[in-house]
Amino acid sequence: MLLRALPAPLALLLIAAGCTAQGDYPSLLPRPAETQNLDEPPPAAPEPPQTDPALDAQIATVMATLTERVSAFDAAATRAARLVSSARGAAAGTDRWLDAQVALAELDSLRSSTGDLAIQLGDMAQERAVTVGSEYPALTAASAQVRDAVTAQVARITALQGQLAPA
Repeated sequence: MLLRALPAPLALLLIAAGCTAQGDYPSLLPRPAETQNLDEPPPAAPEPPQTDPALDAQIATVMATLTERVSAFDAAATRAARLVSSARGAAAGTDRWLDAQVALAELDSLRSSTGDLAIQLGDMAQERAVTVGSEYPALTAASAQVRDAVTAQVARITALQGQLAPA
């Protein structure tokens, strides 16, 4: 009977032994390395570009040239519009059609000369990027202005060409 009564308390003792703390285990709380902020710090505000009088003078020259070329294009476009209007409905190869085509070719030449200004400004921007390494707001604005002028000229030429009979 003693042998029968012994297994139950012995089993209880063995089970209770598994509930006791056996060692010193680390805490499961987050460690300091796990709570560090690893985000990059925000970049420092860029310094405003210093004025460059020589570059400003070059930009002013290009912008004056742009004004002249846009005026020349507008005058030629008015003449071309008149010739295209008179050639509307004329067959390809007629004198009126040829006169309109010559006027459109002149417009395309003027547009090309305006596009050359964009190349000049692009060269200035590239040179500045190599030497200084930062953008120059006046140069960026001038480039945008030239690009807009060329885009408007292309649109005007395309509209006039659309009014003529195809070759």
